[in-house]
Amino acid sequence: MGSTGHRGNLITAGGRAAKRPTMLDVARHAGVSLKTVSRVINAEDGVAPATAERVRLASRELGFRRNDVARDLRTGASSATVGFVMGDVGNPFYAAMHRAIEQVADERDHLVVTASSEEDPTRERELLLELCRRRVDGLLVVPTAADHAYLSLEIDLGTPVVALDRALGAVGADCVVPDNVNAARAGVAGLISAGHDRIVALTSSDFAALDERVEGYRLAMLEAGRAPVVVDVEQDPRAARAATMDVVAWAQPPTALFSVNNRLSVGVVGALLRTQADVELLAFDTFELADVLPIELHIIAHDPAEMGRIGAEFLFDRLDGFEGEPRKHVVSTRSWSYTRD
Repeated sequence: MGSTGHRGNLITAGGRAAKRPTMLDVARHAGVSLKTVSRVINAEDGVAPATAERVRLASRELGFRRNDVARDLRTGASSATVGFVMGDVGNPFYAAMHRAIEQVADERDHLVVTASSEEDPTRERELLLELCRRRVDGLLVVPTAADHAYLSLEIDLGTPVVALDRALGAVGADCVVPDNVNAARAGVAGLISAGHDRIVALTSSDFAALDERVEGYRLAMLEAGRAPVVVDVEQDPRAARAATMDVVAWAQPPTALFSVNNRLSVGVVGALLRTQADVELLAFDTFELADVLPIELHIIAHDPAEMGRIGAEFLFDRLDGFEGEPRKHVVSTRSWSYTRD
């Protein structure tokens, strides 16, 4: 794990990040309630000596260490750090988000400890739990996994969590997300209005947010009486490039492609430049050099800096004592085109 601006590596001697046992694990191992474990760990009265010893033994066997975040918050102590787990450290989208988070944290005299999940759900879980073990004051995360129920206990113990770009699965937490369905629907409808009959969507089904963009595509196509065609590939530019080269070689190739995020769009552009196919591209999220490419290109984008700023403000609201229901902020999108003569 690195300080602000550096990719994290929470690696144990065995070569993998450690999975931290939780109080729930201790309770199950000892055959007692979660409340009983809490009382023993916090040295509270009301637990029989034999039961308390059983809890302590289970803690030692599992290697459990108490998460002191809740205690520190109650006593006014603070680590003066917040954690940020992004998807891909090489993606410029996350770099802009990260800078905005840093700015807000700096105003609050906090450092940002940053790590990359590499879009790997297992690594994401390990990083988030390790950040909790290291007692960061709060967490910001661009979720990769579909289920984050393992964070429920951490939230209950006092660690606020805010999701960026995608909502957290199975956890009630603040989130800042784009209007995926409506933005994609409007963008594809624009292609149809411009005369495109055959529009193919290129996506990766690994993420719910991308599924929402595909849903917007499907709605626009069906409303116009056209058949949706969706090509699912791995979340990787090389996979997108190979798939695009296959698609443009069809007997009836599409007249336009809809790429659901910037990682895929980079691969699509590579294929279009290589094949010189007469295909327009609608891309969700902007990407580097988009304005100089010699292709017909339409962009749907939202501001990652705005997303990072609002997410950080949500997090510090929680640290300041806000206890309301989980909030969802939907950031606006904007569209523009690069037309080549």
